[in-house]
Formats: sequence, C-alpha cells, structure tokens
Amino acid sequence: MAEKLLEIRNLKQYFNAGKKNEVRAVDDISFDIYRGETLGLVGESGCGKSTTGRTIIRLYDATDGEVIYNGVNVHDKKSKADLKQFNRKMQMIFQDPYASLNPRMKVMDIIAEGLDIHGLAKNPAERKEKVYSLLETVGLNREHANRFPHEFSGGQRQRLGIARALAVDPEFIIADEPISALDVSIQAQVVNLLKELQEEKGLTYLFIAHDLSMVKYISDRIGVMYFGKLVELAPAEELYSNPLHPYTQSLLSAIPLPDPDYERNRVRKTYDPASHNYADGEEIAMREVTPGHFVFCSEKEFNAMKLASSAK
Repeated sequence: MAEKLLEIRNLKQYFNAGKKNEVRAVDDISFDIYRGETLGLVGESGCGKSTTGRTIIRLYDATDGEVIYNGVNVHDKKSKADLKQFNRKMQMIFQDPYASLNPRMKVMDIIAEGLDIHGLAKNPAERKEKVYSLLETVGLNREHANRFPHEFSGGQRQRLGIARALAVDPEFIIADEPISALDVSIQAQVVNLLKELQEEKGLTYLFIAHDLSMVKYISDRIGVMYFGKLVELAPAEELYSNPLHPYTQSLLSAIPLPDPDYERNRVRKTYDPASHNYADGEEIAMREVTPGHFVFCSEKEFNAMKLASSAK
C-alpha cells in the first residue's frame, strides 16, 4: 500500500475569526497525499485552494486542525531549527512568476538563497556549480545565472521558480497555480517539466489550479473545492468519467473542446447550492461512494449515488 506523506485532518483557516466579517476560507477539510503522487486541487477563484496550500506550508497558521507531514504535526513545530528542517522538505512554486522573484537580485543569488540558508554549499565554487546544475535541470543554461529576472520571459521565470524550489532537495512541492499566468503554448512545457522532475527525483506534488484539462493531465487524484469545502475527491480518470457532485459536474461541463459541432450543442450545467434541500440537523460529510471516490453529501444523496453507481 502507498505510504502517506501528508495527512490533512479537519483543517480550518478562518480570517477575522469570531467577527462579523469572518471568512471561512478553508472550512474543515481532510485528505491524504501519498508519497510520489500528484494530487490536483481545483475550484473557482476564491474557493480556498491556494489558502489550503499556504496553510499546509505554514505561510498561514491554521485556525484549527492538523497538517501531519511524515507523522509529525507541522503546526506543532515551534523552534527555528524544527521550522528550518521542515522548510527544506516542503517547498512552494508560486502563481506569479513576475512577483515571486526579487527584481534586485541576480538569478545566481535567487536560486542560491536556499543553499545559503541551509548551508548546502561548502564554498563559493560549489555554490556556483549547484546553481548551474539547477538551471540546466529546468531547461535553462549557466549563462542565465548573471541576469536579472526582468530579462526573462514568463515561462523562463517560472522555470527559475522551479529551480529555486529544487535547490534544497525537497520531498514535497506545492505548485500554486504555476501555469495560470503563462501563455497556453508555454503551459504544457512547464507541466511536462514538472512531470519529468517528479520521475527523476521521486517528488510528491500538490498541484493547485483552475484549468481542469491540465489538472487531469498531471494528477493521479483530484480534489474539488467549493467555498472552503472539499466536495469531491477521486482518481483523475474516475472524476472526469463519473463526476458525482453537482458542482463538479458544472465545472466539467464548462471545459471547451476543439470540436465545433460539440461546442455548438454543448449544454452547460449550472450549480445551485440551494438545490440540495438539506434538512435542519442533517449530517453532511465526505462519504465514499465507490472505492477511492469521496463526495461531500447527505446520507440520502449518498444512497442515491451508490444506487446509480451500482446500476452502471
């Protein structure tokens, strides 16, 4: 059985907690990520997926719940030494390749920052060689080390962001919409690079995105978020071929295909949360409809989905 690398248990991230303007950005979600896999996390803007990633890596302190990495609760780590060790194992690739690189630093120093913090280079010559190697790993060359970020295209800058994340030899990388700011022609190149690096280095990814077609290509399993809740979690192929939650169905119905006839006749589904008609006190929870396929639903909805799935 695959080894659990990360366990999220009842994670909550509330902003302005307890106040009138409280925002439940992440509202009591639980899931696991297994070593060597890619878990895709999708949903519309503002659903809480990026906040989930930032809370996992402790850019935000969790309001409640647990983030268990390699058997240790991340949010229990208090000492600088513990946090430093944790930060080496878990890295993040940010959404905006323009804002995430310091414009006043040369590429050499941007990529070597992690090496310097963790003391991973014995001397300046080794530091330089490690940076050169990282640049080549992400499809750039050593001459790029002496340039500033503004001298690169968006795709190249995201490659620099990937090189920076790889510098400390992490096990787990949170990729927070790493292709959303890139041209479509460049997106596939970056995703292919991430897949190649995963195979070479045995990396585990949380891949956060809103582009469902690209998420399917890179992910082993996919979680769907809606207003801070995880509403469906399933293997990628299963989610696309048999979406069970109405919100997931609405997302998938919006994916365009390069087929004029299909597009002309495509019926887009809309999701209305009021359509559930939950009774007062009715328990709504993640339930396993088929093996590995979880849906946030009531007992009544669960039984209906179970019956429909068994009839197929």
